[in-house]
Amino acid sequence: MQTLHGTMPALVTPFTPDNQVNVAVVRDLADHFIAKQVNGLYLCGSTGEGAFMSAEERQSVVETVCARANGRVPVLVHVGAAALGDAIRLAQHARAHGAVGISSILPPVLYDARGVVAYFENLAAAVPEMLFFPYIFGGTRDAVALMRDLLPLPNLAGTKYTGPDMYEMSRIAALREQGWTIFSGMDEQCLFGRMFGACGNIGSTVNLMPGAYVTLHRAFESGDWAHALDLQKRINRVIATLLDFGFTGAFKTALQFLGFDCGQPRVPNVPLPESKRADLRAALQAVVFFELAAM
Repeated sequence: MQTLHGTMPALVTPFTPDNQVNVAVVRDLADHFIAKQVNGLYLCGSTGEGAFMSAEERQSVVETVCARANGRVPVLVHVGAAALGDAIRLAQHARAHGAVGISSILPPVLYDARGVVAYFENLAAAVPEMLFFPYIFGGTRDAVALMRDLLPLPNLAGTKYTGPDMYEMSRIAALREQGWTIFSGMDEQCLFGRMFGACGNIGSTVNLMPGAYVTLHRAFESGDWAHALDLQKRINRVIATLLDFGFTGAFKTALQFLGFDCGQPRVPNVPLPESKRADLRAALQAVVFFELAAM
């Protein structure tokens, strides 16, 4: 089974002023990230606002990015949907366009916890030749027990674990010793995720600072942990600034500062008020964001 590693942007989905997918900017972003030497691209997840897009819009993003990547980096596609049939169709579409793997959140509407495994079993079986990564949010659910229940799936490749519990993530990483890819999903803990068994990270702010994350991983892998920790602290100051302004709106505005007009977030996400743009730019300058973005 193919294993993956390193840093991947959880690709933002840009929208036009009339709230359509901005295909031209999708292409520009894919080219930009590949030039920055990211290790893959992750589409239509939380950052990509896939849950707030139609199946046709999600397919448009997949077709555009896969054509642009053209095998240069692996593409993973989040296909989770309330209706299993929709998720399966999105998975089969991703396979047809060259993605190497799929990911999915837990079923968003769930009346019986036993249904989670059945949902994932059916989804993974629909594309048995693709890598399958459940998208786990650390929290009240026992993520280790869930991943243990999923181990019999032939194409289970690992997981994207978005949570602060590094001990829980390390236990997931220990479930298999070979052929196992664990991605951390909390950008604030990227380095610590590596220390506790992750092979890499998939994150929102990789969109803003891909070179910084690439450098962080290389520093970790070469044993230069002091440099890796310094980068993590600098990245975290940027993340804290975005959170202070309202993450999703500030995040898309920061991309505009870098020359990528990604439009406004989709409702129920909230845009940054125009009156706050100058304040955000000044705050980002104060935490040396533009230096990190240029790496």
